[in-house]
Amino acid sequence: MRPPSVDTLAKELGQAHPSLPRALLVQAARTGIAAAVATGAPDQSADLASAAARTLQRSLLQPVINGTGTLLHTNLGRAPHRRSGQLQGDAAPVRYSSLEFDLASGRRGSRRTHASTLLATLSGAPAALVVNNCAAALMLVIAAVARGRGVAVSRGELVEIGGAFRIPDVLASQGAELVEVGTTNRTRAADYERALATPTNNVGMILSVHRSNYRISGFTETATIPQLATVARARRVPLVVDTGSGLLDARMPWLADKSGRVPALSWLAQEPASRQTLEAGADLIVFSGDKLLGGPQAGVIAGRADLVDKCATHPLARALRPGGSVLSELQEVCSLYLDGRAPEIPFWEMAVRSVEALRLRAEHIASVVSSVSVTAAPCSSVPGGGTLPDAEIPSYGIAITGDLSAAFRHQQPPVIVRVAAGDTVIDLRTIDPADDALLISHITSVMQAG
Repeated sequence: MRPPSVDTLAKELGQAHPSLPRALLVQAARTGIAAAVATGAPDQSADLASAAARTLQRSLLQPVINGTGTLLHTNLGRAPHRRSGQLQGDAAPVRYSSLEFDLASGRRGSRRTHASTLLATLSGAPAALVVNNCAAALMLVIAAVARGRGVAVSRGELVEIGGAFRIPDVLASQGAELVEVGTTNRTRAADYERALATPTNNVGMILSVHRSNYRISGFTETATIPQLATVARARRVPLVVDTGSGLLDARMPWLADKSGRVPALSWLAQEPASRQTLEAGADLIVFSGDKLLGGPQAGVIAGRADLVDKCATHPLARALRPGGSVLSELQEVCSLYLDGRAPEIPFWEMAVRSVEALRLRAEHIASVVSSVSVTAAPCSSVPGGGTLPDAEIPSYGIAITGDLSAAFRHQQPPVIVRVAAGDTVIDLRTIDPADDALLISHITSVMQAG
């Protein structure tokens, strides 16, 4: 007897486990078929796959009913809380969560088994760990992997980001020694080789830092990740890459239509991606959860399992871990990617809006308001968040004569606008079409108040 196809079995599993993303259903189907074939019982494929799917289902963070009588149950997320938008007296019950509870064994579990597992799958990493932001991720990696050792960093990557977060200061705060490599504009693989070959440097890690909010152009040269990986392997030190904004895969398969075509987002062309960076030889990567990933504020460490475990067991990890609500939201975002529904993530939905669709919305709004001071006009969106500082995204919006930013801020809810050359610009790319009627009302009110 031949075992069923992976696709057929995955579809059957989906009927029993509708909340599992398709990628996990496929994983369960493959696990079941492999186990059945290995034991010489292909007719058991469905049963073994179903068991694998149940294991995956139990491993995810989910609401639970707390019948233990322990009000602040540590394994169940301590204090329960109402879901966002849920008011006291609503029919929906208040639930605890399986934050640190292993539903399979009935014993204490780990918050690492939920969103972290999904992020590892998405980025192509053996393991992953979630902390409260990308800065925390970098601090934890340095503390766990390079404390008491030198860290080789290009002089062109000794950045300062918002809040005076400076790479040299971060290294010093975690007990690591900065080893400057190359020059501001040109750093080659040979520069790293010399730095690592110098015994007094005691280099224990190579760090490549994402230039999140600036660019160096002109007479420049930068060592590639494969080149750095070669140097790191030769000296048996880990290569850690700050990929910054959290682009999971440079191919962006989650945006592909039925024919496999992906929208051309040229502004993302130079952004490093998690999967390709790991494939190029990085041992660990760190990135943000609330930028190109489209999730809540969080930081992710992904890569070699032994190094991720070092980070997870470091004393600092507990101080930097996120709460259950962040992990739950992150799990939901990861599930959308795995289920082929990433275009439903608000960031990606906004990113791929066509200029033509935005133009039609702008012209409709301007026609309804019907004021000579209000026109539909082309404009440019930007990625923001310290991501791709030179990138501009063609867009369309509403242009209003004069600086009316204060008047729009006093609306309920407030509308935050741009002011360009003394006039007000409302870019529609970042406004949900469901708010267009409210926006018309606000523009009318502002214009009448005059």
